Amino acid sequence: MKYKFLIHFIIKISKVFPKSFYILLLRLIRTHENYLAIFIRFICLKNCAKSCGDNVAIFSNVYIKNIKNIEVGDNVSIHPMCYIEASGGVKIGDNVSIAHATTIMSEEHIYDNPIINIKDQGVKYEKTIIESNVWIGAGCRVLAGSYIKQGSIIAAGAVLNGLVNENTIVGGVPAKFIKERIEP
Repeated sequence: MKYKFLIHFIIKISKVFPKSFYILLLRLIRTHENYLAIFIRFICLKNCAKSCGDNVAIFSNVYIKNIKNIEVGDNVSIHPMCYIEASGGVKIGDNVSIAHATTIMSEEHIYDNPIINIKDQGVKYEKTIIESNVWIGAGCRVLAGSYIKQGSIIAAGAVLNGLVNENTIVGGVPAKFIKERIEP
């Protein structure tokens, strides 16, 4: 990468500011749609996330809640209007593309007791894992505890709650197996 040394230098000197500064900055530039804003969001993620690789693009209007619990690999793109709730932990591998208007959750409501209002029963946390070389299509909902293995595709509009095997395509509501990705 042409500017790798410069980028790493900027990241290194950016460590002087507290995480709260970067969380505020992330909110302030959320709607901006230019390369500088993408770079600033990358710097914010580098300083606030549990871990963040290189070449990560977070486009405009992306909401990341509980950013301290997210792990992001190299070469990841998170497109506009995505929502990621990482309270239970979200791990995103390398070379992952998350298309616009996708939601990724790591918590869900507890609803077991019919006598108590659902909103008063609390939530449970389950880590959501997306391995490397995954494409999540537009408008997907990846629910808490889902595990997407490498080389998989989640078709646009799918609602996923569970395991996606390696090199498979799933889609629908709820997401079901469509076909395997095989070598030509």
